[in-house]
Amino acid sequence: MIVDYIDAHKDRFGVDPIARVLTEHGVAIAPSTYYAARKRGISAAILADAYTANALFDLWKTNRGVYGVRKLWLAARRAGHILGRDQVARLMRLTGIDGVVRGRRTTITTERDRDRPARHPDLIGRAWSRPTRPDQWWVADFTYCWTLSGFCYTAFCVDVYSRRILGWRVMTSKSTPLVSSVLEQALFTRRRSDFRFTATGLVHHSDAGSQYTSLAFTETLRASGIAGSIGSVGDALDNALMESAIGLYKTELIDRSPAFTGRAELERETAEWVHWYNTERLHSAIGYLPPTEYEHLYHQQTISTEAA
Repeated sequence: MIVDYIDAHKDRFGVDPIARVLTEHGVAIAPSTYYAARKRGISAAILADAYTANALFDLWKTNRGVYGVRKLWLAARRAGHILGRDQVARLMRLTGIDGVVRGRRTTITTERDRDRPARHPDLIGRAWSRPTRPDQWWVADFTYCWTLSGFCYTAFCVDVYSRRILGWRVMTSKSTPLVSSVLEQALFTRRRSDFRFTATGLVHHSDAGSQYTSLAFTETLRASGIAGSIGSVGDALDNALMESAIGLYKTELIDRSPAFTGRAELERETAEWVHWYNTERLHSAIGYLPPTEYEHLYHQQTISTEAA
């Protein structure tokens, strides 16, 4: 009980400081409330609300403070808290927390190399829901990030089926090595977990940026047995899934953080965000599961089908 907790520690810290710290952590109780409760007792319902609000606050904070009502409600259910969605919304208002709102990403980083007219065809055709297994389609793109030391560029490669980020890289230059190293990391990620993995037949989709149409990157695709696919210049719909992932990156990490000092700090924070994104973040497009869990379920179902 909150009152009992304050009783146990008030001689050491004082009622007012304890109440202030509890309130800051989502358990709202004023000193006057404590003294009144000592006189009349406190209801079980109020206590249950306080403990539940504190649990929700901790869960919201664990998920980088980005979840709104629906995702926090689903995360709470996954954590074993059987709550109604309206109850979660009420307790979020009580603790003063809310989800982030994603803005529209308008800056275009695509720069087509007009001296190289030949390019890969569009093999995706905006059919983002078509893949039926991991490693069928990968999508890639990069974005700019301002730091106190100047602009950096973060590139990603994402599996369309599971939404998992397989490769990423932060550099101060947006040249071909930025995107080539991401592809190499994605291949290494798959080979590390499955020695039988082969990229033959896989489709890699990007926009028509000069980095992705360069001879060096095209040769990397060919050497790995990957089919290249390219959408229109500056058309977000042709790479909508990747635009969505980058929008989350900007909203959930870049726009909510103070200015990064430089590449090293941006790289460290990006690594932590990617790990959370892959292993904990709930994604609506895959049944509100984390990407790694979604892939695990696919492999479990495949094994069961083969054994039957």
